[in-house]
Amino acid sequence: MADTFDVIVVGTGPGGYETAIRATQLGFKTAVVEKDKLGGVCLNVGCIPTKALLKSAEVASYADHLSSYGLKLEGKITADFPSVIQRSRKVAAKMNSGVQYLMKKNGIEVVFGHAKLSGGGALSVTPSVNMDNKRIGTSRTLKAKHIILATGARAREIPPLPIDGKNVIDYRGALLQEKRPKRLLIAGAGAIGVEFAYFYHHMGTQVHLV
Repeated sequence: MADTFDVIVVGTGPGGYETAIRATQLGFKTAVVEKDKLGGVCLNVGCIPTKALLKSAEVASYADHLSSYGLKLEGKITADFPSVIQRSRKVAAKMNSGVQYLMKKNGIEVVFGHAKLSGGGALSVTPSVNMDNKRIGTSRTLKAKHIILATGARAREIPPLPIDGKNVIDYRGALLQEKRPKRLLIAGAGAIGVEFAYFYHHMGTQVHLV
């Protein structure tokens, strides 16, 4: 038998979880379905951890130009790259726990897994694998009068250059590197590309921005 709700929101990025909260405030029995971690791309592998990395890069930049501020430092400051990445993950994890709290506080049921529209107001949910390579969720069927899709977007691969996680990485890979690359070519000089260029440059990587 399917679990029935008034509203089901697929995706828990800023648009998804805020919509779910508003639905409960209006008196609707609400559930959210998430195939990865609560908070979506922005919170887990986007805006939030990126800004944490940029802060580390900013501090490194200050250290490189202390004389401009009338300060002197004996010796050289070097970046502990794994620690910098780990700090950004801790920041993201803290924000993730905040979303978990909001779901619980507002009485929203959280369903983990991959959602597929089945027709007739039904959703089929099957287990998925999150960014930590952990299998999450169980197989179940949900029904609702209103289904809201807030699934966001993902990077598109360029056919000649498949994302293999080694030689070619996407923004997720750039955020989760365990070892600092010596050289990096970034394709795209929009906000994301420039931010990564700034960060990796100040970590000591030779960066080419195209």
